[in-house]
Formats: sequence, structure tokens, C-alpha cells
Amino acid sequence: VVRNFDNAMMGQASPVNDANKINEELLIADLILAETRIERIEKGVHKGPKTVAQQIEEKALRKIVAHLNEMKPLRQLYLTVDEEKAVRGFQFLTHKPLMIVLNSSEDNFGKSSAILQELAAIAPAIEFAGNFEMELSQLNDDEAALFMEDMGISASARDRLTRMAYEILGYISFFTVGPDEVRAWNIRRGDKALTAAGAIHTDLARGFIRAECFHYNDLIELGSEKAVKDSGRFRLEGKEYEVKDGDILSIRFNV
Repeated sequence: VVRNFDNAMMGQASPVNDANKINEELLIADLILAETRIERIEKGVHKGPKTVAQQIEEKALRKIVAHLNEMKPLRQLYLTVDEEKAVRGFQFLTHKPLMIVLNSSEDNFGKSSAILQELAAIAPAIEFAGNFEMELSQLNDDEAALFMEDMGISASARDRLTRMAYEILGYISFFTVGPDEVRAWNIRRGDKALTAAGAIHTDLARGFIRAECFHYNDLIELGSEKAVKDSGRFRLEGKEYEVKDGDILSIRFNV
């Protein structure tokens, strides 16, 4: 979270510089960790030859050090499966997904497109008006809707943050509908219908036959499941069908 408002104690806002400083500190922390581990591996050579696992780890760490010295986060570095496995335990900070929240005052909210563009060069960025969102959380739904309309905000910070986090992490949601509940299930973007069935229950994946499928937008547009079927937008899909964000699925199965 970077500040986009002036403050008597902290001075003038400089969100892009702040984000760059944070990014540099994370890069340096990862670099120190990788270099320290390489030194330990080299010292261990005196006790005997390197194992295959140590050789893979050292190769991965040297790639990491070279990449970090170019001031690039590890999110942008390709490692083989074996190399990634060898260094997974280090939990490098710049390997983790990152988003930037630009915390603006109500006066400059919505006027920071140039700043957001610069921040986007570091990581995906989104703008909030922190004080406004704090006040919004204390209102009922009707008051909040009017308040948001005045500010020109279509969705709350919570909803926008959740949506952006899903995108960065590669998650989508599909729905199941029954007489008792409507439920959303999370899978990765690109996952197939068989994986979606397994997310609900392993028996559904084991005995998968077909997935009855239509989309949330079609249901909202047409008003009922019957209308969706009548329009020809109700489909039967096989196990290789790539599930879309907002799909409504009913799994046919037999075990």
C-alpha cells in the first residue's frame, strides 16, 4: 500500500518512489538469502563432493542471483521443475504474487491515471480512497450505494481487491445451484470440467459423465433456467471442456 496524499508528519506524497523502494528492499532481501546459501554450499565442498541435489540447488541459486542483480523480481524468472523444487523452501519474497494499492485522498481519487501507469510497470495496481472506504463500511447498503454514486465508484474496495487478487492468482469461480443453496467454487483459470467436478467432490470426478453448463450472464439476461434452455444456450460438455469464470455447472456422474 503506497500513500497518495500529503501528510504533515510524512510530507509530500511520492507513491512511485515508495513502491520502488519497497521493491528494491524485497529484491535485496532475496539476494542476501540466495548469496548466503551459495556461500554455505561452497564451504561444504571441503567436507566432500556435492550431491546431485546440491548441484541442482546451486545452479538454481546462481540463476536467481544473476536475475536479482538485474533488479528483476523472481516472478519473472523461469526455473525448471527440479530447480523450482530445490529452492521452494526459501520462500523468496519477490517470487510471491504482488499487487500495489494506491491509497488516495478523496480530493485526488480518480485523477491518478499517470501514477497508476507508472506503478503498473512494477506490479498490477489499483486505487482506493482509504478514508472514504472506512466511512463506507459503517453505512447500510442504501446509504453506501448513494455515497459510492457521488464518488463515481462502481464497487467497494473489498470487491475490487478480491476481483484483482483472483486475477493475479489465476483463479476463477464457477457455481452449483440446488434447492438448498447456491455455491461458488474456486479453480484455476484453464482448468477442465473434470477438475471442476473434483473440486465439488472426488466421486463426481471419478464417475464423471457430462457437465450441464450455462453462464451466469445468460441466466441474468434471460431470467430463468428454462429460458436459457429455450434459447439454446444450455449445453452438455465433456471432461475436456475449459470452465469459464461465471459458469453454472451441474455434474452428471455415476459411481
